[in-house]
Amino acid sequence: MEKILRVGIIGTGWIAEKAAITLNGLTECECYAVASRTLEKAEAFAKQWKVKKAYGSYSELIADEAVDLVYVGTPHSHHFDVTKEALLNDKPCLVEKAFMANYRQSAEIIQLAHERKVFLAEAIWTRYQPVVKIVRDLISSGRIGTPRLVTATLGYSMGDKPRIMRADLCGGALLDLGVYALNFVRMFFPAKIIQIESQCVKSKTGMDLTNAISLVLEDGLLCNLQSSAACVGDNIGVIAGTDGNLIIDNINNPQKITVNTHDREFVEDIHVPQQITGYEYQFLACRKALIEGLLEPREMPHEETLYIMQLMDDFRKKWGVHYPMDDES
Repeated sequence: MEKILRVGIIGTGWIAEKAAITLNGLTECECYAVASRTLEKAEAFAKQWKVKKAYGSYSELIADEAVDLVYVGTPHSHHFDVTKEALLNDKPCLVEKAFMANYRQSAEIIQLAHERKVFLAEAIWTRYQPVVKIVRDLISSGRIGTPRLVTATLGYSMGDKPRIMRADLCGGALLDLGVYALNFVRMFFPAKIIQIESQCVKSKTGMDLTNAISLVLEDGLLCNLQSSAACVGDNIGVIAGTDGNLIIDNINNPQKITVNTHDREFVEDIHVPQQITGYEYQFLACRKALIEGLLEPREMPHEETLYIMQLMDDFRKKWGVHYPMDDES
């Protein structure tokens, strides 16, 4: 790999646009190519975001020898086939969250990456951001004492968007939003989960619109998580300890951590470094991992991706939220 990481973007939706904006703001990475199902869409995207190459099929981009990293920015219902094709062509991949439709797909793709010794990463962007180390350091330093309770909410009023309402697009709030709440817990508190309770309110199409999850960890921590595609949430995360608490302003893209001590007395606000979009850290992490010859990023190991995918499978089974991909073997 050359010094500059040349990224090929699969998809031309809003998340692909965000990736292009991010890459155009980096000196270590380049928004080199884009692919859509139609050449017209790819060319329009390339013109708007100053991308060198435009392809009218995903296969053409994957076949481009100059592409160092394939960024899969399609809906999660369509991650499996394109990622599999890329890996079979020995192309490193960064795959948007949720990683796949379910655990089975995730395990198959990760096994393939290991067999072919090709780098593979999940693009759960919060995992790669500087806020992770900031919060971990605050906890380990004892600033809030012993953590006892975590609460996290993520909610957006999405109306009747197909990607939320349709089973064939892996709809519902869990894979789109709840995955952030689960990662919010796991990236700070990876202790074994010993008890789980959950419930959801479903749409007329059978997808989870709003859900609540309660986790008890082996170390005595209780975590209450909510996600919704039907309302405007406060999107706040709180880590409450015996001597104070940390309030994270937005679990989807944290910008500020407020530290409080006893009786909720304000101590300080800690702001994260200025960012392009917040996506830059995952691209830079992939570049670093590829230079070092790693097959997965340190920030989001494959084992953790699989753990969270299994959790989400279990929740959906309990709720009766079913995708066509669940029937495949």
